Amino acid sequence: MTAPAEIVSRFLRLMEARDLDGARTLLAPGFRMVFPGGREMESLEELVAWSKPRYRFVVKTFERFDAMDDVVYSLGSLRGEWPDGTAFDNVRYIDRFELKDGLILRQDVWNDMGELLADTAQGG
Repeated sequence: MTAPAEIVSRFLRLMEARDLDGARTLLAPGFRMVFPGGREMESLEELVAWSKPRYRFVVKTFERFDAMDDVVYSLGSLRGEWPDGTAFDNVRYIDRFELKDGLILRQDVWNDMGELLADTAQGG
């Protein structure tokens, strides 16, 4: 992997482990993340609080990282557990990261979690 892709991979693994202090060392001043539905956050603590009622945990399986200078795409799938303990898996995701001076400035997140929730609500 290139250096930017290594930074992104390390950040994602630290976030999975909820090592917020470690993950924070990889963030540039002014960091922002944007999730489906346009939900913007500026801190890792805000992300953890926002996700807590949505799922118990999420783990990413990395399919690949595509790096172009200071832009990195991470593609793969999600698995985890809903708040009631029911497992989910094979949820597609794409994360787009912008780096500045070797630190993550922005993360944009796209995934099929909403579609999975809609299917579950409809008995599918």
